[in-house]
Amino acid sequence: MSRLKLTTEKMIAEKTGGIGWLTFNNQSRRNAIGFAMRESILLILDDFENDPGIRVIVMQGAGEMAFVSGSDISEFAERRSSPEQRKVYDALSAKVNGSFAAVKKPLIAMIRGFCLGAGVGTAMHADLRIAAEGSEFGVPAARLGLGYPFRNLKKIIDLVGPAKTKEIMFTGRRFSAQEALEMGLVNQVVPGLELEGVVRELATTIAANAPLTIQAAKTIVGEAAKDPSDRDLVLCDELVEDCMNSSDYKEGRTAFMEKRIPEFQGK
Repeated sequence: MSRLKLTTEKMIAEKTGGIGWLTFNNQSRRNAIGFAMRESILLILDDFENDPGIRVIVMQGAGEMAFVSGSDISEFAERRSSPEQRKVYDALSAKVNGSFAAVKKPLIAMIRGFCLGAGVGTAMHADLRIAAEGSEFGVPAARLGLGYPFRNLKKIIDLVGPAKTKEIMFTGRRFSAQEALEMGLVNQVVPGLELEGVVRELATTIAANAPLTIQAAKTIVGEAAKDPSDRDLVLCDELVEDCMNSSDYKEGRTAFMEKRIPEFQGK
């Protein structure tokens, strides 16, 4: 296992077995995300995305209490009390959102404990969300007087629909892991003691599959979620053609005929 050197101890980045682990490590504040943490997220995602040895990215919260409990409100007086400060803070947040959106590799959120506010927004960046029993989800913006941007709500709407999104936003209440599963906010709910094992097995399975096929699928699903006039169907066709012309396609066919496990290279 190797670990990236970062400028804050509140973020951890580790690599092992083709999996990049991004860990929110602000346990005294239930892994609330602060300014320095956002700066490190940019570095971690860039490193993982450009490392050919990393096939899957998993993000998690340190400890047992929380995935991410929101933004670190204790910084707001220093970081968001004036229009100028809010502009800088919001620009960094937008840059982090853009970095998440640009990740081509599969991204899994391993959720334990509180997943609130910015935690929900962070989890929405993932392609798959696996939650432990007892986890809690919610967006308390209405309890704080915060305005929620279109891009953030659109992600929730795409997953759970307009009615459930309104319930989440209007009430500001917390939803159980089972409620999150029923509304489509998460993919699976598993016993807490099994969470890491389930996620590791899932990530390992994905990491062993053909990277170009997964990248094409992720991109095409993303394009399908856009308005028809905004879809890049040429790109979709190019990605499929890249798969069909790849060495991995040949390896997959050969391995199938030889009844062995394929060794994909992502090219």
